[in-house]
Amino acid sequence: MSDALFQSFGGIARMILFATMAYVSVVLILRISGKRTLATLNAFDMIVTVALGSTLASAILSRSTPLTEALAAFVTLVALQWIVAWGSVRFRTVARIVRSEPALLVRNGDVLHGALTRERITERELETVVRQSGARTLDNTSAVILETDGSFSVVAREGSDEGSDYAKAGLR
Repeated sequence: MSDALFQSFGGIARMILFATMAYVSVVLILRISGKRTLATLNAFDMIVTVALGSTLASAILSRSTPLTEALAAFVTLVALQWIVAWGSVRFRTVARIVRSEPALLVRNGDVLHGALTRERITERELETVVRQSGARTLDNTSAVILETDGSFSVVAREGSDEGSDYAKAGLR
């Protein structure tokens, strides 16, 4: 039981040194790779971001993984993300494979039930999104769009006193 709480000061020192070196290395890698690496514009981006975090956590906490191997894994994920993003900008086929399209869920206050069904969103969830945006009711919305990253954009109707012209709600 005592090993679960404390093993040695050497282990703590190793963890601090390893975490610091990993942190500095990851910051440098991310600065070199550019802002897009951590953007969550679509599901693929989110998966890569989670994988990068998992790789970093495993590298810091695992005594059996050398820092160079962990950084090699991190660089590989960043490079793959860069290649896929580069390919999706240049080739329509790649873009179709890795990107989803935004889905219009509400038009001029009218719920598009077919779109809700395709996107597996309930009307109750949709109403929650609208309330969180400040528009309060579907009648106050010009559009509700399920974005490619899983967030919702709520566009208030012109002249509506409710909400703003554009509000983001974070239901995923």
